[in-house]
Amino acid sequence: MDSLLITGGNRLKGTISVNGSKNAALPIMAASILTEGETVLKGVPQLEDIRHLSALLEKLGVNVSRDEKGGLHLKVEDEMNCHAEYELVRKMRASVCVMGPLLAKRRRAQVSLPGGCNIGDRPVDLHIQGFQCLGAESDLVGGDIHLKAKKLKGTEMFLGGPFGSTVLGTANVLMAATLAEGTTVIESAACEPEVIDLANYLNACGARIVGQGTPRITVEGVKELHGCEHTVIPDRIEAGTFMMAAAITNGDVIINNCRLDHLMAVVDRLRAVGVNVERKGDGVQVSSSRRLEPVSVTTQPYPGFPTDLQAQIMALLCLADGNSIITEKIFPDRFVHVAELNRMGARLRKEGPTVIVEGVKNLVGAPVMASDLRASAALVVAGLVAKGKTKVSRVYHIDRGYERIEQRLATLGAEIQRVPE
Repeated sequence: MDSLLITGGNRLKGTISVNGSKNAALPIMAASILTEGETVLKGVPQLEDIRHLSALLEKLGVNVSRDEKGGLHLKVEDEMNCHAEYELVRKMRASVCVMGPLLAKRRRAQVSLPGGCNIGDRPVDLHIQGFQCLGAESDLVGGDIHLKAKKLKGTEMFLGGPFGSTVLGTANVLMAATLAEGTTVIESAACEPEVIDLANYLNACGARIVGQGTPRITVEGVKELHGCEHTVIPDRIEAGTFMMAAAITNGDVIINNCRLDHLMAVVDRLRAVGVNVERKGDGVQVSSSRRLEPVSVTTQPYPGFPTDLQAQIMALLCLADGNSIITEKIFPDRFVHVAELNRMGARLRKEGPTVIVEGVKNLVGAPVMASDLRASAALVVAGLVAKGKTKVSRVYHIDRGYERIEQRLATLGAEIQRVPE
């Protein structure tokens, strides 16, 4: 098991490019189960989560390979197996996305309840509710969700939950509805760019979907889908993480392949902090002054501030000149990183779904432990500016969502290396 060893204090400067979106690529990969012929995906990063889902798809009869240019090729070769087993699903929550395609194409699915990051309770009840609306029968046996349907029929449904719309739930039901008979209307659908990218991919495969990017998506069912070539959108969470890294080190970084329109809530808060964010070609230039203003941040469904950047902006606000307030409205328990940042000299106080951030003059390097993917990124961001050395253990968490992060940050001047435990 590896760790990241960071010597803080270096100002980041230079140019870095954002990879394709992990959260867009995973459901699109699962959607290949629906298609006849080959799908070629461009821009898919080489991450642990991508490898885990590739292994699961292989078990489900999908041939997965990469070409010499990095393109990901997927083609269904065997439709017999419909069981996504626990040993593969437990490693990654997005594995649950195979439910919709399996149910729609093979009329049955047996999927273990998913694993993933330790960020609080994330039930799949809305997924099941959507499948039932389409006419599926469901049961829970031995930790596996069993779904079956002789025929899926389009209908109107509401997919809102206690914390807003469900991104994976919308993706799952959307995929199932493409092959359902008739028209499906999904109300309170997730509006995230990753859902739009999935819908655009499915339309390129022959689906009839309109309304993606709005709370009301309409799907006209078709008889079959074919493979296609598709380029995955840039990863807005990776881009936001690099923005925080540039800002906290008083850096000056150009971030290419960055969709600014996907990050307007983040840009708004960064500018309020005193960070300069300017459009530059197909990306942005991020720089900051030495004084950071305190702000209030509330995570919300898109287009609000993303929960996947909450930990990273918390690291940045540790050095603001005053008290900031961060409220988590998506996963109220997503604060495991608070204790680790406090080990580095931060002054953070959790009160229910809110953390009070009392700004300090500097952070101090310390051995810290990653608890989930985005918390790992926050500890790396903090380590870049902390005095002395920071050792981030359990780096496998960060490998799930960031490709070779230590090498890429090193090109900007960071003193960071991967070391064995």
